[in-house]
Amino acid sequence: MLRQVLLAVSKSERAERVIATSPLTRDVVRRYVADDVGAVIGELTRNGLLVTVDHLGEEVTDRAQTEETVREHLSLLRLLPAGADVSVKLTALGLRLSEQLALENAAVICRAAAAGDVTVTLDAEEHDTIPGLHAVHAALRREHPDVGVVVQAYLPDALDRCEKLGGARVRLCKGAYTAPGAYTKPADIDRAFVRCLKVLMAGTSYPMVATHDPKLVRIASTLAVLDGRDATGFEYQMLYGVRPDEQARLAARGAQMRVYVPYGADWYPYLMRRLAERPRNLAFFLRSLLSRR
Repeated sequence: MLRQVLLAVSKSERAERVIATSPLTRDVVRRYVADDVGAVIGELTRNGLLVTVDHLGEEVTDRAQTEETVREHLSLLRLLPAGADVSVKLTALGLRLSEQLALENAAVICRAAAAGDVTVTLDAEEHDTIPGLHAVHAALRREHPDVGVVVQAYLPDALDRCEKLGGARVRLCKGAYTAPGAYTKPADIDRAFVRCLKVLMAGTSYPMVATHDPKLVRIASTLAVLDGRDATGFEYQMLYGVRPDEQARLAARGAQMRVYVPYGADWYPYLMRRLAERPRNLAFFLRSLLSRR
């Protein structure tokens, strides 16, 4: 129930005005959203962590906004070291305006990323964008075979998606939106996640295991051994600000540990979805709102 409430709040303009304009939110935002993205990237990479960076912002209403989004990503790419990844939301590139427009804009980013030895991953969004997401991904892979895509395990067709993504970089996550027919019970989502993970680990894809759940991290590690994957054959992904000690532990153990680093002014929907994924973080957020300490 709390998860559904938080997801609803993430879409509320009134709630956004109240929360986003409060000076008391600054500390919690900086915990989860990079203030100085260049400095954060530098610190993480010095500590042996990989990064995928997301310029926050989703829906756009005209072509000019998509062009600005492309320019922002090209500037971001100049900050990223070789081996980094950039997460891209296709709605910010015009997916709701035109699938072709989103494809053309994504291709510009992919070409620039390839020149810097950086990969691109197409990020998860609302359920109605999923067909366009995978159509653009399939088209991009013809020229950029290493472009990745997200599969959300809570969606009923997630397993089928994984089975069809042979050879692709696939970020598997639980899911942070609402969708008709989607799994809602945590146990059902976990089981769906494991079913997808088994397919990815046993197949030819490159699994990017996006979870903070200790149980699922252990399952991923076990499946990698059973399927003969070494540390270069898959990676873990976790959000900036969430379980940093575990991120450091995995990296120290020799695993590929990639941190998802968001930045930018449009942080409100992102932060609310993170709280919905992990409601225990709500206590930290409320303390930030209610206390100046």
